[in-house]
Amino acid sequence: MHQTEHNEPITTALLLAAGIGHRLQPLTNNMPKCLTKVNEKEILAHLVYSLHLHNFRRLIVVVGYLEQSIRRFLDNIAGNLTVEYIVSPKYRTTNNIYSLWMARNKIQSPFLLLESDLIFAPSLLKNMLYPDRIAVSHILPWMNGTTITANPDIPHNVTAFNLNPFSANTHDITYKTVNIYSFSRQTWKRVAKRLDHFISAGKVNDYYETVFAEMIADGSLNFQSVLFAKERWYEIDTVEDLYACERMFLNQASFKIKPKRHTIQ
Repeated sequence: MHQTEHNEPITTALLLAAGIGHRLQPLTNNMPKCLTKVNEKEILAHLVYSLHLHNFRRLIVVVGYLEQSIRRFLDNIAGNLTVEYIVSPKYRTTNNIYSLWMARNKIQSPFLLLESDLIFAPSLLKNMLYPDRIAVSHILPWMNGTTITANPDIPHNVTAFNLNPFSANTHDITYKTVNIYSFSRQTWKRVAKRLDHFISAGKVNDYYETVFAEMIADGSLNFQSVLFAKERWYEIDTVEDLYACERMFLNQASFKIKPKRHTIQ
């Protein structure tokens, strides 16, 4: 990794927002998942607010389902963010590995990868602004999906991706993935090459975590974990998740979007 990449904060973000959000129906019958409101503000508004606070300049969005709704929304809130779009024509029949693969030629600089169903306190991004990091959390009962095994005593401390959640039989520390990652240019080149192999083999319905797991295992990918406090983020997959997220964050000031004219002391 170039030393300048290590020292300079990332200013490009990649947002994956092509999916239909089946599990959030009926709310997503006529609306993209990322435009679902959490305490009266859209998930996408929360994400863009966080990017503004951390001086991001470029936002690349992979769109598919009801893409025009996302475009119109971002037209109104992007501010000084330069927004670019990648359209996935196969969003109904592919998974997030395909969306990430579609960005392989669009990004040539360090970037932050985000999923479009996340709510988190904006301050948590501070330690994700440098390359080759992964956001993780201590595990709570509501969480499901991929976990990682980490050794806190080494700099690039992720030692395994566990694709079968919570089944790892290990004495090392296991964390839940938050689905926020940062990449250097060199790491992204290696990931994009491996993505090519998967897509060429027809594995368009895999999750990109499958690629990360394989690369961690063979030593071609290294991440440093960044701990997100478990009560300061939420992944919204279902209507039940939405209600639980709203209850958790209703009275937490760190999740409220402030008008730009206000300065927080």
